[in-house]
Amino acid sequence: MPRTLLIGLDGATFTILDPLLEAGVMPHLKEFLNRGVRAKLCSVVPPLTAPAWTSMMTGRSPGNHGVFEFVRVLHFDQYSQYRLATSSDIRCETVWSIASRQDLRIMSLNFPVMLPPKPMNRHDRIIPGFVPWRHLRRAVYPASFYERVKALPGFDAKKLTFDLDQERRCVQVLSRDESEAWVRFHIEREGQWFGIIKHLMEAEPWDLVGWIADGFDKLGHACWQFLDSAYLASTPSPWEQKMRELCLEYFRTLDLFLGELFVLAGDDAATFIASDHGFTGSDEIFYVNVWLEQQGYLKWLGEVPYAQDGMLNTEGSKTVTYLFDWSQTKACSMTAGSNGIYIRVADKPGQFGTHPENYRALRAEIQQGLLAVRSPTTGKPVVQKVLTREEAFSGDCSGMAPDLTLVLRDHGFVSVLRSNAVVKERREIVGTHHPEGIFIAAGPSIKHGVQLPSLSILDVAPALLYSLGLSVPVDFEGRFPSEAFEPAALAAAPCRVEGTTITVAGEERPVEADEEALILDRLAKLGYMV
Repeated sequence: MPRTLLIGLDGATFTILDPLLEAGVMPHLKEFLNRGVRAKLCSVVPPLTAPAWTSMMTGRSPGNHGVFEFVRVLHFDQYSQYRLATSSDIRCETVWSIASRQDLRIMSLNFPVMLPPKPMNRHDRIIPGFVPWRHLRRAVYPASFYERVKALPGFDAKKLTFDLDQERRCVQVLSRDESEAWVRFHIEREGQWFGIIKHLMEAEPWDLVGWIADGFDKLGHACWQFLDSAYLASTPSPWEQKMRELCLEYFRTLDLFLGELFVLAGDDAATFIASDHGFTGSDEIFYVNVWLEQQGYLKWLGEVPYAQDGMLNTEGSKTVTYLFDWSQTKACSMTAGSNGIYIRVADKPGQFGTHPENYRALRAEIQQGLLAVRSPTTGKPVVQKVLTREEAFSGDCSGMAPDLTLVLRDHGFVSVLRSNAVVKERREIVGTHHPEGIFIAAGPSIKHGVQLPSLSILDVAPALLYSLGLSVPVDFEGRFPSEAFEPAALAAAPCRVEGTTITVAGEERPVEADEEALILDRLAKLGYMV
């Protein structure tokens, strides 16, 4: 039976990795890349962690799998309400369930939107991502698996999952001590995960193993000026040099883990490395709700405080729903991560909002107005694109998506907070998500040393299923990337596109309230909510 290993590098981009490979920082990854294929991997819109990984695991776009960000908006009429997105919000089958119901042994480690876990059979081993460390025990499947994990040498639940004390300000301008601690924390955190995946691959038979290492994303947000050579000081201070070396230490350590995983997988396994999105630098802040207020679409509630120099409000993620006077708000952006705008439609007499017959005209009016916003410093457009929900999220779940989704000039996240200006320059460059991630693969049937044209993130799931000897469902939106595989291998074992995925009902499987509050608070502190 063929085996498949998927290593997710959250936020990885070739613009950072290639210089590290050339400088000898990651020799194991370089050797792996040289004996396989590589391609840029185009993410979803917006290139956000939760919908992007879900698309990779389902072969379906957000408009069909139903996950648009880390939260699900429940109401947008007389008031606004949202909750944490959970595994129950995924309306399509994942590669985990497809493989599991074929009685293959799967191990899924640190993937988002998998809480609570939805196992298919007794062979499954699941540790969802974005779990508060206090609640890790009840998130792991099977329950007995937690005791094994806990017994591993050096195990520390706070480092394995997340600790809000550690993560409280990572996307803001950190102090020097906080910056150093942040990088060291993620070096140790990847070590915690590596210990688990190594234990599992050595101790148990497996068919499909997937693990996300998310330190690249966390360093990308907080330490971009030390990762991107374009922003490195020509004569760095001792502290700047120390931070650069700490970041390089992270990548050297990650490379050692990758090297060991390549050996553990063996020459007969297909190994894939992919990212949910890439990274780039953001130099300005667009306060979208301030613009909406100026156009008369939104009214703040009472004395909502102003954001200071782009610093994030970290008082709690749910406060954003109480920023607005809902009796006078027709449109607003609710979360920074989605870059989305919701428009209120008055479906019933007496409701506030635009009348249904005026909806498209209002949406077009807001769309055109956003495209006209200019930076007061450079005079350049701030917004590159404004996509309607039909354009960005076509599919059965389109109606749950934001009415408009913004793509900013620098690919940054909007701010949903109040400010005394619509656009501000950032005090320092920060890292933000870019739509081009990475795809690397090597194995017995995969071509050697080939650079492929860009792939879609939806194409990863078909490649994984083919590498397991399974057929690719006809209802996948992603295509099988045959150009990554040797012609002789394809001739001997053609890709079978047949059958369909099973229907997944959107039943509610709520997360515990205290657990949800902690996760939403973490998302706020990471900048995805405010």
